[in-house]
Amino acid sequence: MKKYCLAAALSLACLAPAAQADTLLGLYLGGEAWGAEPEGSFANKGNQQDFDFSDKNFSSFYAALEHPVPLVPNVKLKYTEIQLDGSAVLNETFDFGDKSFTVGGTVNTVGDLDHIDYILYYELFDNDLISFDFGLNAKHFDGEISVTGFANGETTTETVDFSGFIPLGYLRGEVGLPLTGLSVFAEGSLLAIDDSKIQDFQIGVAWEFIDNMAVDVAVRAGYRSMVVELDDVDDITTDIDASGPFAGLQVHF
Repeated sequence: MKKYCLAAALSLACLAPAAQADTLLGLYLGGEAWGAEPEGSFANKGNQQDFDFSDKNFSSFYAALEHPVPLVPNVKLKYTEIQLDGSAVLNETFDFGDKSFTVGGTVNTVGDLDHIDYILYYELFDNDLISFDFGLNAKHFDGEISVTGFANGETTTETVDFSGFIPLGYLRGEVGLPLTGLSVFAEGSLLAIDDSKIQDFQIGVAWEFIDNMAVDVAVRAGYRSMVVELDDVDDITTDIDASGPFAGLQVHF
């Protein structure tokens, strides 16, 4: 999936050779490191099982292309890595894939919840003091979850693949502090329909330490929280919460 995101970012970059301070096109490229403390549960066909997940450092990369064409939305692609590993002692039978893991046994899991956000948005305000964006986000999961434990008299590993698009609303706002290069920002995507809920937001501070006609460069740091409650998406149900601090770099051509 990283290859797909990199190819998409390069495609956006090729579209913006004449970009200069958003006169024609504005191209944003960024990357972040995210220290998360995941917790929660998942299921395939039966009951959900809580797992003790290890704390992890994840990465995230994004590319956004902004333009002056009326009524045509701007485009942002964002790749987020979420690789989970954890364990649990079963107090009831855990059905996963074609296996039933035995009560009292320890099961280990490795989960791939990497995904790409395909965001189309409009700018309501866009200046050095305030910016506000709104739009739609299609979050695409294409991953797998593996469970290893004692089932049917032997130690075995069962893997289930899943894939699906989740539609979300998207908002982003930023307020600049004049003459400092500093700004505060918030960005988030949200969906809540029946028993499914996706919540992905981050708040933070940015410092633009390079600002000229050719390129702007800023460091960004803050807090990111993601809740992934999938209700039978390709036979997978999850209740995962991953939150923690992040830091990264953004380049604006």
